Amino acid sequence: MNIKEKYRYVVDYFSTHSPQAETELVYSNPYELLCAVLLSAQCTDKRVNMVTPQLFRQFPNAETLAAASVEEIFATIRSISYPNNKAKHLKGMANMLLNEFHNEVPADIEQLVKLPGVGRKTANVIASVIFNQPAMAVDTHVFRVSARLGLTKNAKTPLQAEQQLVAHLNPEIIPLAHHWLILHGRYTCLARTPKCEICELQSICSYFSGKRSMKTSLSGKKKAVATKPTKPKQTTKTAVKKKVVSKTK
Repeated sequence: MNIKEKYRYVVDYFSTHSPQAETELVYSNPYELLCAVLLSAQCTDKRVNMVTPQLFRQFPNAETLAAASVEEIFATIRSISYPNNKAKHLKGMANMLLNEFHNEVPADIEQLVKLPGVGRKTANVIASVIFNQPAMAVDTHVFRVSARLGLTKNAKTPLQAEQQLVAHLNPEIIPLAHHWLILHGRYTCLARTPKCEICELQSICSYFSGKRSMKTSLSGKKKAVATKPTKPKQTTKTAVKKKVVSKTK
């Protein structure tokens, strides 16, 4: 199966089994999603969704968030990973939204990454989810799943993986494909113990194919070792020779 056929197979599979895939972050407007995605860095969506209701009640818009102190924001998000830095980023992001972007979340990725705490992955999520742009956000799940399936080859960085994925996917499917790969990595293709036994993409998965080949190879080696003939003990021959010599004398 060549790379085009593999992409076609994966797209057909997810289009059938997960046609309405979407982010699991809970939000009601671009400002809230921006805050949630910023908080989700190296943190689970589940944990973020436990924190954001209180955050959005206290700071429902960029004005209230910018007016708050870093200490106030920290107290609200303290159960999130890296709360000190994220509290500073939230306040800085809110200030920049007000001062440079007229209180509107920009749609352009190059503008989004200017916001404190917003890297390329976060910018791609906003561009994709809010503005339906063909932007592929590559987090740890997307990076891992795309490599295991063989959708990316020798990608060393998220940007390299993003470039390969975008090159092979139709623009209109990219926003959806982002969620397909994330959810597959979150619930099936786990980092440490992937659930290969229940995965319906086994037949085209490079990782599963390699794991199966290794298992077959190891099984063959064990069989060869088990059937290898054993050499007779040297001590037996030595004992016989000594007996013969004594009789001759």
